[in-house]
Amino acid sequence: MIVAEGAQRSGLTESACFPMMKISRRPLVVGRLKVDTKTTPKHQRPATGLMRIAYLDCFSGLSGDMFLGALVDAGVSPQLLERTVAALNIGAHLEISRVTRNGISATKVDVYSNGEKDLPREMHLNRHTSHSGDPDEHAHPHSHDREYTHAHEPQPVALLEHNYALPSSALSGAGVTSPQPAGHLESAPRGHEHEHDHSHTHEHGRGLNEIRTIIGKVAISGAAKQTAIAIFEALGAAEAKIHDTDIEKIHFHEVGAVDAMVDIVCAAVGAEALGVDEIVCSPLNVGGGTVKCAHGILPVPAPATLELLRNAPVYSSGVQFELVTPTGAAIVKKLVKRFTPFPRMKVEKTGYGAGTRDFAGHANVVRLTVGEAQPELSADITTDTITVLEANLDDLNPQVFGYVMDRLLEEGALDAFGIPVQMKKNRPGMLLTVLCRAEDASKLTHLIFTETSTLGVRRREERRQTLAREWVTVETRWGDVRLKVASINGTVTNYAPEYEDCRRIAADRRVPLKSVMQEALQLYMNRQR
Repeated sequence: MIVAEGAQRSGLTESACFPMMKISRRPLVVGRLKVDTKTTPKHQRPATGLMRIAYLDCFSGLSGDMFLGALVDAGVSPQLLERTVAALNIGAHLEISRVTRNGISATKVDVYSNGEKDLPREMHLNRHTSHSGDPDEHAHPHSHDREYTHAHEPQPVALLEHNYALPSSALSGAGVTSPQPAGHLESAPRGHEHEHDHSHTHEHGRGLNEIRTIIGKVAISGAAKQTAIAIFEALGAAEAKIHDTDIEKIHFHEVGAVDAMVDIVCAAVGAEALGVDEIVCSPLNVGGGTVKCAHGILPVPAPATLELLRNAPVYSSGVQFELVTPTGAAIVKKLVKRFTPFPRMKVEKTGYGAGTRDFAGHANVVRLTVGEAQPELSADITTDTITVLEANLDDLNPQVFGYVMDRLLEEGALDAFGIPVQMKKNRPGMLLTVLCRAEDASKLTHLIFTETSTLGVRRREERRQTLAREWVTVETRWGDVRLKVASINGTVTNYAPEYEDCRRIAADRRVPLKSVMQEALQLYMNRQR
């Protein structure tokens, strides 16, 4: 059972697939990307006072290779990623090409490990199970880690995209054999019964400590190393929780660890090279149906993927394939700062990263848009329309002017003020301005005509924006004083003591007005600390 908050729109298809939701229970901890000024080109660094963001549009999900393709398509140097892979020194290399996915041109990044191309788990599984005579009678499910086990035997760990397994020592007493290398399966003749001794084991895995050591030796920035290790640890933690074991017992099988290391380390290096302040993400289309894994058939999204996507908004468009892989989910968990529909931004460049499959009627790509974030209207700012009344007065008794101002405010004016002006024939006068609601305009216009000497009143409509405000009361030594406090997004921007409260106290207690106002301000500031 998945505990989640429903989203504003359901995202359900006619087949009632995975709903639009935000997976809850545990907060998603993410960090702000750091830019290495030694390796990031100057033109890619954040401009002073402006936030540069990258928006990840996961309308067709996300995998590690799709993310790398989008990075390259958005301007990250492919040579940078190739040098990173070479520096890992784990027998892998990249193949970068241009492809189309349902008419959309995109960059495809393929990882080759010891001559083998990384494939989605079902495609890899089907390729290897085709070597057996009858796949229904003797299938050998495994995934990107080329894990080999007998289908009729219970499996202890769900090995997902780049897959992780417990070492054989952890399986003792469970009646489970440890995985065989891929070559064992590929070398078997068609219809071979695989009558071998189940007691032998093959430890072709890398634990997290070994992976941390490998990444620690790579010639990349310290921030990129930390990010890559954090992504690996997120993957391991998700698997450990699903299978109720310790994270250090999770092993990444030899080939799967190579694929994962390339995707994850290149993702960390490439994200840093973008030179953005934060990566923002759309809701993720997780796909649907089921996926064949090393220990059987699982629903989409797979358990580890769902664990990694806690606190992220997800949905299914009805595509019956796994669209978000565990590596893609881990990248989102550790690189993405927040989730939102397409943000307000000034677009600089856009990149498309292709997935392996080419769906009919569905572009299997992820889009990465880079640019400058534009300020958004805060929820604490209210916009409305008011009426402005104006009249020029050059022959009104000054004593009357003050009385008119008081009457206007009493009758509902939002504000009223006078500005000294030099009028025709060089006569000094006053410009009377009144702000009011539209429904009060006629009443206040009549008051201006009856109480002043003007022969005309101008009227116009104007839009205004006002900050959210609240009243806060402080207790001075002479009595209570209210303060008007304005804020934006929870941050106080303005505060001032109410004049009438201070004036009344000053008059009643025979103390200086400024002393009352100063004490009220000091009490409020002390409270804020």
